[in-house]
Amino acid sequence: MAAELAQFSFELFPPRTPEGVGKLPNIAAALAAVQPKYFSVTYGAGGSDQDGTYDTVVKVVERTGIEAAPHLTCVGSSRDKIATLLDRYKAAGVKRIVALRGDLPATAMGTGAPGDFHYANELVSFIRERHGDAFQLEVAAYPEMHPQARNPETDFDAFRRKVDAGAHAAITQYFFVADAYFDFIERCAKANISIPVIAGIMPITNHAQLTRFSAACGADIPRYVRLRLEQLQDDKPALLDFGLDVVTRLCESVLKGGAPGIHFYTLNQVEPTMRLWKNLGLPVPH
Repeated sequence: MAAELAQFSFELFPPRTPEGVGKLPNIAAALAAVQPKYFSVTYGAGGSDQDGTYDTVVKVVERTGIEAAPHLTCVGSSRDKIATLLDRYKAAGVKRIVALRGDLPATAMGTGAPGDFHYANELVSFIRERHGDAFQLEVAAYPEMHPQARNPETDFDAFRRKVDAGAHAAITQYFFVADAYFDFIERCAKANISIPVIAGIMPITNHAQLTRFSAACGADIPRYVRLRLEQLQDDKPALLDFGLDVVTRLCESVLKGGAPGIHFYTLNQVEPTMRLWKNLGLPVPH
């Protein structure tokens, strides 16, 4: 799909410090200048609760006038709690939700998820049963396999269940190997899955952080990229320039290959995503 026809959106997270809370409105406003389709807001402050998510969603909409979609995780929660959150978001005018399983508590690893919901497809079904099409439901996709999945087949089956439950679209975990995304899209086509699968993309800004994130989420860092980042880790401007080139080529590849859009994981930073935006030649409204 050509870039001019693609959909672009940004992810934010609820600030964890008073300083972060103070900076967020200006961060959102700066990103909103390019008129993304929507912002998504991750779950809680460090995954602790939904209050930070709700407050951030409200502040982003008030500051920018652009739609904001909360992440809603279900593991460890109850049907009643989720129902209350859904009603709260609906009353606030939210039209889009990113429906996720969420991270298992450390005490639940290997013992099954506590609470009324075990998997994201159950959450999607619950939302659709209660609210029909009132919410646009986005779910997660893992081109390189969820780190806790047994194998690629069971992981893809989990994705299929979310689609069958009523997901409208999917956003991928970030990746750096375009072929992983294209392979996933081919698997969707063979399985007659036709919902849009938006490419999740994260700018490269920090070697240690990227290595840590990627180990946790199962995203492969190509060897040449990893080695160059190691070489440049003490030269921040050079690292940023190299990362910009790598991720620009990645975005160009997935867009040229037909991706219906890109969801940028901004990490609450304006400059890396805006440099990438401009490098891609995407429109900057005046």
